[in-house]
Amino acid sequence: MPTNVTPEYRKAEQAFRQAREPRERLECLREMLRTIPKHKGTEHVQADIKTRIKQLTEQIAGPKKGGGRSAPSYSVPPAGAAQVALIGPPNSGKSSLHVKLTGSHAEIAPGPFTTQVPMPGMLPHKDIQFQLIDLPPISAQFIEPWFPNALARAEAALLIVDVNDAACVEHVQIIRERLAEKKIALDEQWPGLNDGTEQPATDKRHKSWERAAEEEDDELKDPFRIELPTLLVANKCDLDPEPDEVKVLEELLGVQFPALSTSAATGQGLDRIGSLLFEGLQVVRVYTKAPNRPPEMDRPFTVRPGQTVLDMARLVHKDIAAGFRFARIWGSGVFDGQQVGPDHEVADGDIVELHTQ
Repeated sequence: MPTNVTPEYRKAEQAFRQAREPRERLECLREMLRTIPKHKGTEHVQADIKTRIKQLTEQIAGPKKGGGRSAPSYSVPPAGAAQVALIGPPNSGKSSLHVKLTGSHAEIAPGPFTTQVPMPGMLPHKDIQFQLIDLPPISAQFIEPWFPNALARAEAALLIVDVNDAACVEHVQIIRERLAEKKIALDEQWPGLNDGTEQPATDKRHKSWERAAEEEDDELKDPFRIELPTLLVANKCDLDPEPDEVKVLEELLGVQFPALSTSAATGQGLDRIGSLLFEGLQVVRVYTKAPNRPPEMDRPFTVRPGQTVLDMARLVHKDIAAGFRFARIWGSGVFDGQQVGPDHEVADGDIVELHTQ
């Protein structure tokens, strides 16, 4: 039924999806509850929001004095340009890829279900890093009950399969079904990747999140459904170097995930993962400088297309954002040192000098 969702609610929901810190997320949830239309059609979502508010409030407060130890949430705080989850069936080579890509100490063993808790690691790319989270495998018999918590702050997923496994297609179908049971969808659509057809560079198949949100109807969608742009990683290609293997796999799956072949053993294809994440997630790097000093070109802040100088200032420090007066900017579409306000949209490579009260 139509729910006539207000722009204020949509804005709060989008802020919740982008928020990284628990207190930020709690504030966004309270705003969502305040602005959601109050009628029978939204009762279940209101109840979900209230439950999340209660859980986050308890998480922030910490364990009660004298109470028992609470169960771990298995939610890894985001770091770097984006958090990306590694998902796959048993023995697909997830942990081996994680070690190769991040230098982590993820445990590797020939048997299944070696990974039992989320293992974070950082993948360097250009002058930024992506946070890769190695997660336990998913099978028809078992999926960890805390998977939604582990994926709640991820922005994308790598679906890793063993192309030599005869049951490879069945594994992927099972994974998608088990995740769907927990309101998690592996999405073929990426904000910054087209479908491989010949199109002008500006004619992207998938719009950015912000533009897509503006075009949504007034139907109330589940704000806690997790939709992850997904890259299909056909691993262990060194064991079967058939060049059309990935194409055949896609046809059998009936999906059009962006895909590439890799080998943790030889390193084949690993150098492309960072580039695909950078382009697919439309990472925007913004560099800062202090007045009368050179810019810090080795430590950019990262945002997404459509985000503003004020969004970037919040990443620097909440007090700087609260006291923001204006900024000077060097980059595309402006003259050097141009003074801009908080709503100026930043572009990749911009240098920003923040001025506060």
